[in-house]
Amino acid sequence: MKGVSWGLIVGITIGVVIGVLLATGALFCIRYRKRRSQIGSSSSRRASTVPIRANGVDVCTILSDSTIGQESPKLPETNGASLWVDGPKRKNVISASGVLKYSYKDLQKATSNFTTAIGHGAFGPVYKAQMSTGETVAVKVLATDSKQGEKEFQTEVLLLGRLHHRNLVNLVGYCAEKGQHMLIYVYMPNGSLATHLYSDNYGPLSWDLRVNIALDVARGLEYLHDGAIPPVVHRDIKSSNILLDRSMRARVSDFGLSREEMVNRHASNIKGTLGYLDPEYVSSRSFTKKSDVYSYGILLFELIAGRNPQQGLMEYVDLAAINSEGKSGWEEIADSRLDGLYDVEEVNEIAALAYKCINRISRKRPSMRDVVQALTRSLKARHNKKHQVRMLLTTSVEGSADLDPSDNQTSISEHQREDSIDSLSDLPEV
Repeated sequence: MKGVSWGLIVGITIGVVIGVLLATGALFCIRYRKRRSQIGSSSSRRASTVPIRANGVDVCTILSDSTIGQESPKLPETNGASLWVDGPKRKNVISASGVLKYSYKDLQKATSNFTTAIGHGAFGPVYKAQMSTGETVAVKVLATDSKQGEKEFQTEVLLLGRLHHRNLVNLVGYCAEKGQHMLIYVYMPNGSLATHLYSDNYGPLSWDLRVNIALDVARGLEYLHDGAIPPVVHRDIKSSNILLDRSMRARVSDFGLSREEMVNRHASNIKGTLGYLDPEYVSSRSFTKKSDVYSYGILLFELIAGRNPQQGLMEYVDLAAINSEGKSGWEEIADSRLDGLYDVEEVNEIAALAYKCINRISRKRPSMRDVVQALTRSLKARHNKKHQVRMLLTTSVEGSADLDPSDNQTSISEHQREDSIDSLSDLPEV
């Protein structure tokens, strides 16, 4: 009996020890999983506007979605709280959008007290600024009487902090200080497409260059529609919102009205520019990717005809469409300043593409990916044609060696002229 009691005690003791060990192990597992969950939750909230502070008041780390992928913004619900977060001892800080913040004083100095105006848009005046780093930038200031407000300002900063593509304008930073709202962009020395099409200060754009610009814009929109997650609709594609860099590469700008796709039949306000607005958006109050496609189609016709919707562009297009049945005969609306220096077949191909883009039924319009592919095919066909012409000219020059010297010189001059035209239309990267 005594032996049995002693064995029972030993068994109970061992059981208790094992139970304690198991409970301790379970507790550690629970705490470990909980900590992993907190870390994962913290990472998923990188878009938060609240800074993460550690080890003291002056230490501030602010994370951004732009570090984990190309993602369009979701505007925070802030109940009136300021979107912008400052680190107390930093002159230029990284905001929640991942974009640098500049001080009003620095921008005032860089623009010579805002006297270097280079343009004016719906947002407000634009100034050229020479920063202390030697960088030249463009500063867009939200005017007090601007139709756009702080919401559009925040949208643009958030979008461009996350979207990066060679055919989108690059946002350098912003300023929200002293009651002023400013956006700082990479300076685009060749201005807007509109100024080149309509200003007497510039010579006419060649046809080859117009097609390259059209492809640049299409690639920028294709990225917004198919590369951004979630997709972004620009909502204000027009010639004045297409900027040209030093190499005349086009970049899409002005994202103040940009949003994700939306259907809201009760929306009261229609946003955009008259003449470029999708008729289906006007009637249904729903804007989609195909709304941008419509605006792009208008822009394509603008490049072809050298006139904008306010100058009767659509009357021109509608009249030509009756005669062409949407396929040929479009050369009659070609910009007279081109002096006929274009390939008629190419004009008809691109105009027919533009006509598909402005179909009143949105589902019948092509996607921007389809547009990019069509324009790329046109450029390749042009490139092949010019290569064939060059080969024929070379053969002609070699075969004219026994001709009169003046005839030979004429052939060489014609060859050089073809080379000169070809240099303006090098096939862009695909």
